[in-house]
Amino acid sequence: METSIQKKRVFIVDDHPLVREWLTNLINQQPDLVVCGEASTSPEAMQAIASTNPSVAIVDISLRDSSGIELIKNLKLVQPDLAVLVLSMHDETVYAQRALRAGAKGYIMKRETTKKVIEAIRRVLEGKLYVSETVADTIFSQFAEGKTLPPSSPVELLSDRELVVFDLLGQGLGTRAIAERLRVSIKTVQAYCGRIKEKLNLGSATDLLREAMRHNEAKQQ
Repeated sequence: METSIQKKRVFIVDDHPLVREWLTNLINQQPDLVVCGEASTSPEAMQAIASTNPSVAIVDISLRDSSGIELIKNLKLVQPDLAVLVLSMHDETVYAQRALRAGAKGYIMKRETTKKVIEAIRRVLEGKLYVSETVADTIFSQFAEGKTLPPSSPVELLSDRELVVFDLLGQGLGTRAIAERLRVSIKTVQAYCGRIKEKLNLGSATDLLREAMRHNEAKQQ
């Protein structure tokens, strides 16, 4: 008598249809995994994940309406047992530890091989952490020394929400558009911009915009 493997259910959150299609095809080829749903925005994800009950959610850092970091925090509040794996093009040295602090179990960059992506999914499903050797070495060094290492980039000084605003500025969005996307007031966005300028030691709004665009270009290389 044949026994069928109980496949682990995977939910995909990414605002690029091609990425969702690629991941769905890759995951559904595995004997132990199946995609149970997908979403392109945080509200869609929160609603669909509640109804599809996945074992793991694969989340991108950049979503059309918000930050993947904030989505992870919200998911962990309502579904603490859900494993979350971040799959992103964003520099892991800036974002990986933020994702882990938010509640993710792993972080892998989109430039990695499909074999590594599947390995990462299975690792977090086992309840283990998955990060690159570089990130693991950094975390171990911090633990061994009992303190936080100096940031390798001033951008690491930004809070999660400040980093979201900085990223959106780099994508060419204005203050009003950022306020609408994040559902906050224009004054709130201006306050974030002020703190970002202070932390990055930038003198003007023009300097801030230039640095944000440079950062955006660098992370896409």
